[in-house]
Amino acid sequence: MKFLYLLESIRNPVFDAIVGVLTYLGDEIAFLAVALAVFWCFSKHRGYYLLGVGFCGVVINQTLKLIFRIKRPWVLDPNFNAVESAKPAASGYSFPSGHTQNAAGTFGGLARGAKKTWVRIALVAVVILVAFSRMYLGVHTPLDVGVSLIVGAVLVFALYPLFKYAEKHEKAYYWIFSAFFLITLAYLAFSVIFPKCVTIEPGQEHNAASALKNACTILGATAGILIAFPIERKFINFDEKAPLLGQVLKLVIGLAIVVALKSVLKSLFGGDDEMLVLRAVRYGIIVIFSMCVYPLTFKWFAKIGKKK
Repeated sequence: MKFLYLLESIRNPVFDAIVGVLTYLGDEIAFLAVALAVFWCFSKHRGYYLLGVGFCGVVINQTLKLIFRIKRPWVLDPNFNAVESAKPAASGYSFPSGHTQNAAGTFGGLARGAKKTWVRIALVAVVILVAFSRMYLGVHTPLDVGVSLIVGAVLVFALYPLFKYAEKHEKAYYWIFSAFFLITLAYLAFSVIFPKCVTIEPGQEHNAASALKNACTILGATAGILIAFPIERKFINFDEKAPLLGQVLKLVIGLAIVVALKSVLKSLFGGDDEMLVLRAVRYGIIVIFSMCVYPLTFKWFAKIGKKK
């Protein structure tokens, strides 16, 4: 806590605003934007790799949160003050840091495949900045972010050769995605059973509920991939290439539609009172749309900005 108190002492409105923006680079939306940008515009194989790192990271992160059940810094020490604007997004238990692990997996995964040294350095710097932001805002301790950085790095390097193999042997993807689906099923069962076998302290019930919600999210997403992958490969097999203007429009319009679809489906499924099974369905639909429906427009984007 001494380091967090040190960071608290140097806070000011300007730093709070800047760091508050940086921390969103570890958010779910940032991961979704980067993964889809890679998948749609650069390499489907690299997109699958980033998704794999992300899914495994969520399972490990949420499992550790439930097992250790460490409270947020301001709960552990009532005298400590976190930045208020950062608290709403700091759901679930504190250890380890989800934002840091998302950033480590997303930008670390990009760095693993980057050919230029300066690009790798820049991407690693983003990961470090996100980790620092979580401590500066007072929502995580050095232990939280340190373990997340290690887990993220291990996944980045461990899964890379697996997906490189699948890139040359397409059938391996079916085994990989099936394994991910079974792992998420196991985690869903764990998130339902484990809280009933341990003592959840009064006032911390929402943290266990957050783990279950995340389990349904990744279960729906992995189920969506299992459905969408063979459809995309056999019937669509879109080309990621397009002129720069076409790529920009493809990405901007696609992300806007995905975010809108995510919001509309949530509203239709009950909003904040959305049933967990419908949450899984919602994320499955989003994945299927992103992999099979929206790519049907890519031939049109490939013509925009093309020299005659």
